[in-house]
Amino acid sequence: MISNLAFYLFSFILLASAVMVVTSRNPVHAVLFLILGFVNAAVLFLLAGAEFLAFILAIVYVGAVAVLFLFVVMMLDVDFAALHEGFQRYAPVGALVALIMFAELAFIAGNWAIAPSGSANRLFPMPEHVTNTVALGQLIYTSYLPLFQLSGVILLVAMIGAIVLTHRDRQRSLHQNIAVQHARKPEHTLVMVNAKLGEGAALPVQPTEKETL
Repeated sequence: MISNLAFYLFSFILLASAVMVVTSRNPVHAVLFLILGFVNAAVLFLLAGAEFLAFILAIVYVGAVAVLFLFVVMMLDVDFAALHEGFQRYAPVGALVALIMFAELAFIAGNWAIAPSGSANRLFPMPEHVTNTVALGQLIYTSYLPLFQLSGVILLVAMIGAIVLTHRDRQRSLHQNIAVQHARKPEHTLVMVNAKLGEGAALPVQPTEKETL
């Protein structure tokens, strides 16, 4: 009874937070609702007995991905007027895609049934005393090890491609010139000023950045 109530409660919060992610006008609020949805999904995985997936969802998605989204959204200067114009332009296409996806989900929900012959224990037999984490590790690192390594290579290539595409060499950035720095003399950096009481001191022209380097 308690587990059923907890399932419906966290499911309702998850659906409500998912709706708020899409409908929120403020991107920061949308990311915060996304974090709330991830936390509730992790709790649902924990109630279902998939503790490994729950911890991965909480550690990776909540602790890294969603927080990274939050920092990026807060640091970017988002033009909300341009976003609203793009939303109005592509709203019919988005509504059509959403309608198709809703029809597919309704078709799946109406024709879904449990198949005893297709259970995971029948496809991948594991001893009863083995936990979900151990069973998942044995399955990934034995039967699907090449695919697991291939997915890691794909992620590495994607990361390198993102760095190459976004990296820009800033020509205006300052670079050290060790010889010029060693050739500096005290009179290039220190200025002796005889300031009288109650009067300001006229400072000489300061050297430029290239001269100071």
